Amino acid sequence: MAARAALRRRYWAHVPARLRLLRAATVLLAASLAVLLALAGFAASGTWNTVAGRDAPRTTSAADLELALNDMDAQVANLLLSHGDAGKGRLRTPYQKAVGFYGDARDEIGHDLRTLAVAAQGDRADEKTVESLTDSFAEYQELVGRSLENDDRTDGKASALADYRRATDLLQRQLLPEARDLVSSNNAVFNSEYTAAGSTLSAQLVAVVALGVLLLAVLVLLQWYLSRRFQRTLNAHVLAATACTLLAVLLGAQLLSVTGENLRGARRDAFDSVVALSRARAIAYDANADESRYLLDPQRRDQYARSFLTKSQELYGIQGATLSTYDSRLAVTWREYRADHQDPRFTGEFRRELDNITFAGERTAAERTVDTYAVYQRDDRRIRALLAAGKVREAVEFCMGWEPGTSNAHFEAWMDALDKVTAINERHFDGFVDAGRSDVTGLLPWALGALLAAAALTALGLRPRLAEFR
Repeated sequence: MAARAALRRRYWAHVPARLRLLRAATVLLAASLAVLLALAGFAASGTWNTVAGRDAPRTTSAADLELALNDMDAQVANLLLSHGDAGKGRLRTPYQKAVGFYGDARDEIGHDLRTLAVAAQGDRADEKTVESLTDSFAEYQELVGRSLENDDRTDGKASALADYRRATDLLQRQLLPEARDLVSSNNAVFNSEYTAAGSTLSAQLVAVVALGVLLLAVLVLLQWYLSRRFQRTLNAHVLAATACTLLAVLLGAQLLSVTGENLRGARRDAFDSVVALSRARAIAYDANADESRYLLDPQRRDQYARSFLTKSQELYGIQGATLSTYDSRLAVTWREYRADHQDPRFTGEFRRELDNITFAGERTAAERTVDTYAVYQRDDRRIRALLAAGKVREAVEFCMGWEPGTSNAHFEAWMDALDKVTAINERHFDGFVDAGRSDVTGLLPWALGALLAAAALTALGLRPRLAEFR
C-alpha cells in the first residue's frame, strides 16, 4: 500500500506529474505507431520485391519452359516432315521456318533451366526437379540429334522416326510432367505467400487503427485536462498534434488497405489470368505438335488423335465431344456464352480467363482468342480429311504452310490473339506492382513525419505549463 501511494504521488498526485505522464504516454504511443508503420512499410516493400522479382518470374519461367519444350518437339517433327528423302523433295519454306524455330526453342529452354535453377535454390524438391529436367533434356537432345542425323541419310527415315519416337516419349513421360510440376509448385508458393501477406496486412491495419485511436484518446484527454486545469479553451500545440496523429492514422490505414488491394489485383485479377493463358499457350503448342506427329507417324495416328482431342478439351472443354462433333459443339456453346457470360457449358483454360475478365479491352481480346482457336480447330479436321482421302502431301503442305489460309497461318493468328490478352494482364500486373511500391514510398514518410510532429508538438505544448511549476 505504501508503494502504491508513493507511485501515485510521483506519477499522478500532482499536476506536473500528470502532465509528464500524459506526455510520456503520447510519445510512447506515437513511437509505437511509427515503429509499426515502418515495419509494415518495409514488409510491404519486401513483398513487392518478392512478387515482382521471384514469385511471378519463376512461375512464368516454368510455363515458358513447358511451352519451349513443346515447341522444340513440334519443330523436330516439322523438320522430319518437310525434309523429304535426305533433302530431296524438301518443302523449303516450312523447313527453313522449322530450323529457325527449333534453334529459338532450344535457346529458350537453356535460359529457362538456368533461371529455374537459381530460383529453386533452397527448395530441395524444386532443385531435384530442375536437375532431373536438365539431365533428361540432355538425353532428349541426343535422341533428337541422332534422329535428324539419320534423316539426312538416304533411306534413313525409318531410323529417324524410331529415334524421334524415343525422344517424344521421353518428353511426354518425363520432361513435360516435371515442367508442369514446376509451374504448379511455383504458382502454389506464390499463392501461399499472397495469402500470408494478405493476412499480415489485415492484422497490421487493425493494430494501426487500434494504436491510433488510443493515441488520439490520450491527446483528447490531455487537451481536456489542460483546458480544465489551466482555464484555457484549447492548447494550440496539442490540437495540432491531434491533427497530425489523425493524419498519420489515415495515411497508415490507407497505405495498408491500398497495398492489400494492389496485391489482390496483381495476384487475382492479373496473374491468375497470366497463369491460365501461359498454360493455354503451352497446351496449344503441344496440340499443334500432335498434328505434325499424326502426319509423321502412321503407326501412332490413333494415339496422337486422342492426344490432340485431350489437349483441345484442356483448352476449351466440352463434355462428351469427339473430334467429329467438337467443331459443331464449340460453335453452339460459344454462341450461348456470347449471349450469356454465365452459361456453364464449357470449361478449360479459356474459361478460367473468361471468368476472370477485369481490365478494359480484356474481354474483346479474350473472345478474339476463342474465335481464332475455332478457325484452327476447323483446319485440323481438314488435315485429317485430306489424309483420309490419300492426299498426304496436300495434308502436309496445308498443315505446315505459312501462306494465308493455311493451318500454320491460322495458328499464328491464334497465338497473336492469345499474346494480346496475356499482354493486357501482364501490363496491369506491372501496374499494380508499381502502384504498390509507389504507395509505400509516397505515404509512409508522410505518416512517420506526422507522428514525429505529433510527439514534438505535444512536448512543446506542455513545456510552458510545466515551466509554471518550477
